[in-house]
Amino acid sequence: MTKNPKNLWQKLAQKELRDTPLSSLDRDYGGLSVSPVYLGDDGAIPGVEPFTRGVRATMYANRPWTIRQYAGFSTAEESNRFYRQALERGQKGLSVAFDLATHRGYDSDHPRVTGDVGKAGVAIDSVEDMKILFDGIPLDEMSVSMTMNGAVIPVLAMFIVAAEEQGVSQEKLSGTIQNDILKEFMVRNTYIYPPEPSMRIVGDIIAHTARHMPKFNSISISGYHMHEAGATAIQELAYTLADGMDYVRAAQARELDIDAFAGRLSFFFGIGMNFFVEIAKLRAARTLWSKIMTDLGAKDPRSKMLRTHCQTSGVSLTEQDPYNNVVRTAFEAMAAVLGGTQSLHTNSFDEAIALPTETSSRIARNTQLILQHETRVTDVVDPLGGSHYIEALTAQLVEKAEKLIADVEAEGGMTRAVQTGRPKLEIEKAAAVRQAAIDRGEEVIVGVNRYRLDNEDPIETLEIDNAKVRASQVARLETVRKTRDEARCQSMLDALREYAAKDEGNLLEAAIEAARARATLGEISHAMEDVFGRYNATTRVLSGVYAGEYAADPQFEAVRERIAGFCSTHGRAPAIFIAKMGQDGHDRGAKVIATAFADLGFEVHMGSLFETPDEVGAHAGELAVDAVGVSSLAAGHKTLVPELIAALKRRGLDDVAVVVGGVIPGSDYDFLYEAGVLEIFGPGTNVLDAAFAVLGRIEGRLTNR
Repeated sequence: MTKNPKNLWQKLAQKELRDTPLSSLDRDYGGLSVSPVYLGDDGAIPGVEPFTRGVRATMYANRPWTIRQYAGFSTAEESNRFYRQALERGQKGLSVAFDLATHRGYDSDHPRVTGDVGKAGVAIDSVEDMKILFDGIPLDEMSVSMTMNGAVIPVLAMFIVAAEEQGVSQEKLSGTIQNDILKEFMVRNTYIYPPEPSMRIVGDIIAHTARHMPKFNSISISGYHMHEAGATAIQELAYTLADGMDYVRAAQARELDIDAFAGRLSFFFGIGMNFFVEIAKLRAARTLWSKIMTDLGAKDPRSKMLRTHCQTSGVSLTEQDPYNNVVRTAFEAMAAVLGGTQSLHTNSFDEAIALPTETSSRIARNTQLILQHETRVTDVVDPLGGSHYIEALTAQLVEKAEKLIADVEAEGGMTRAVQTGRPKLEIEKAAAVRQAAIDRGEEVIVGVNRYRLDNEDPIETLEIDNAKVRASQVARLETVRKTRDEARCQSMLDALREYAAKDEGNLLEAAIEAARARATLGEISHAMEDVFGRYNATTRVLSGVYAGEYAADPQFEAVRERIAGFCSTHGRAPAIFIAKMGQDGHDRGAKVIATAFADLGFEVHMGSLFETPDEVGAHAGELAVDAVGVSSLAAGHKTLVPELIAALKRRGLDDVAVVVGGVIPGSDYDFLYEAGVLEIFGPGTNVLDAAFAVLGRIEGRLTNR
């Protein structure tokens, strides 16, 4: 690359440091002389293509990563209070979590979202909510990240209008909108429209921000949710970068020059417990993206930099012995930092049980502050660069991810691959294989399948009063609708429909006008739904994966034999309906259970995502199942599960056993048992133990008829 790599690095570093003398980075370690960078024989230099060693020459030695905690719950008022407190305590940027009703394009008064409002994020129905959310937070100074994909058009439009009414014009806004719809079709499922019009929305946002919001990142291409759904490191890398390639092409199709927008693309990766692989994954991602962008025509080095936010893994957190999660999060945070992330969210230790409390959120934030100020990890650029192990892992990840990307490209790109469902199925297979390894004890999870406590001490959890939040939101919606210029509002919504129908004009620009006229989030979303339709995925249950991992296992065979006995006695297999109610699209747990139970011999019916309790009750009657298994991860169980039990009773299905699994605080167990739930399975439950328990409940109910 250069005959004098150290000299080149020094020139780059001096440019980044401006007035800070390079020598000030040297530290005295009790007689040890420490340089801010160590350059090997391979010629790889931080801040130079392909950016394997980091996107900036000095990385954290000049400026540490941004502490960007993902947060939001209840009302805009409550979230605003939480944000301002976090900023006072050392957080440097905001990352907004929206509730599931908002994600799916519904206003809080919609009948399908009664259990979701304010539960897993903040409820946003109009510009008025957005103004309250950022009250007292100067949007021309604060970088704001928003995790939004399905309802990305109304949310970004309302953010822009709220800023305008705060006196901040679009060109001054900085931050990121996730806007990554392809991964929604693979794993997270908070989509609204079919893939093709969804990709049009992505392109329109990239085009608008490129022209009007030069400091704002138009997309955050997310591997995090693939990671959480069970993807391997290779799958997460390949599918995330393949998504990015299609987004770049979507922008180029709008005649945008690649170097005009590529510098504002960003990424988002999950960081799990395989410490060195996670470090190598980020290095491999930068290497691959630089090559990909070069091949797509980028000339500006900034267009080839893979900038990323990272979040420690949620799926690695355990309900059992939860204080272990503090340690897990610290290790994962260190891996993200050694891998070279630009910003980081650290999970709270109680998130496998409930929404984080203020205490657990403070511990999570302080984990990063300790990393920055006490570990001295910021003193040296890419401290593991040159390690034989790290370099070998990086090279292997690059090679294997390239092959998988080539397979996706051979199918016509990620948009087409998503429509076939193949990436989703491959991730689901990987998740089932890993769960089997955990259940068999081949992969050790401390406090879960080894070193388990005999008794678990209860911990304090946060609970949101869903009914109170919804009532507050509905009241504000009524006020907005009564006080707006209705004719102007409807005119702007009609214009948005026309833009969508004629496939011309920019949808975000039309939505901004509608938001100014106080159209609600649900109304803006529905205007586009009138043209594009609402997407419904086909649910499929894998077979054979779990059984293949459990070949000749005595406990597995014992369950199968007992189910065979049931079949002999009753002339049929025990039947279970796996339900996902409400607007939560995280279906990893439900899919793993469905796959495993099917391989054990249950007759498994998998419901569609986003069903209401009444719809699930109807399916249970039509299919004549013995049990309904409810998967809950978004805190809606206290509303939705009692409604399901009532729906079953109305149909005379009192004998159908109801069991629940997922993220449920121990303090809610008695409430659910009293409502009629027979079994509750928290995170970390062995699938075979769950199968034994469910079968026992079914047998007991049939015996008592």
